[in-house]
Amino acid sequence: MLTQLVAASGVLALLTVVPGPDMAIVTRRAVSRGRADGLRTVGGIAAGLLLWGALTVAGLAALLAASAEVYLVVKLAGAAYLCFLGVRSLHRPGAGGEPLEGTGDGARDGAGAPVKATGTGPGTGTAATSAGGAWRTGLIANALNPKIAVFYTGLLPSLAPEGLPAAAGMALLVLVHVVLTVAWLSTYVYVLSRARRFFARPRVRRTMDRVTGVVLIGFGVRVATSAT
Repeated sequence: MLTQLVAASGVLALLTVVPGPDMAIVTRRAVSRGRADGLRTVGGIAAGLLLWGALTVAGLAALLAASAEVYLVVKLAGAAYLCFLGVRSLHRPGAGGEPLEGTGDGARDGAGAPVKATGTGPGTGTAATSAGGAWRTGLIANALNPKIAVFYTGLLPSLAPEGLPAAAGMALLVLVHVVLTVAWLSTYVYVLSRARRFFARPRVRRTMDRVTGVVLIGFGVRVATSAT
């Protein structure tokens, strides 16, 4: 069983490091707001994976994957959200001119738009808004991605270690996938944060906003037009 688990983890690791919408979203948040916001986004992504994992173990994800109508609705909603994030990156007011986290920048909502502080007590104002927005961005992007349901219901059963009940085996692999995703994206956020002074340059920020905006829109179009 251990050998099978190691082999399955290797497959999941390879799939995890392939660039996709998650990496684009994390790049956008980490570059615009810094390490803390990037890590909160990773937390939201992990929560989205756990949500789909729970649905998979419960058998609900298989029903969604088998229903063309429901799958289409979720797919189009997810594609629209990615395109929305991309457009906001391209047309962000003053894009490229705001400093990174810790240098006097303003908070942003779940779509990355500037927001104003609305209080002075703990848990209010720019820090609280930014924290919630980053987490929600990661969560919504994954919760509206039916491809995760197809991935979990189609691949995990074939990778589940023998000797465990089917549900337990898939739950174990979901946890492995979440851990790998968090480790990989957190490392990526750390690498980006090490170059924060470079990304703080207005011209670089504008370029990154445009690149990530185009990439997110591209992923949105790809999701919307994909057959599965």
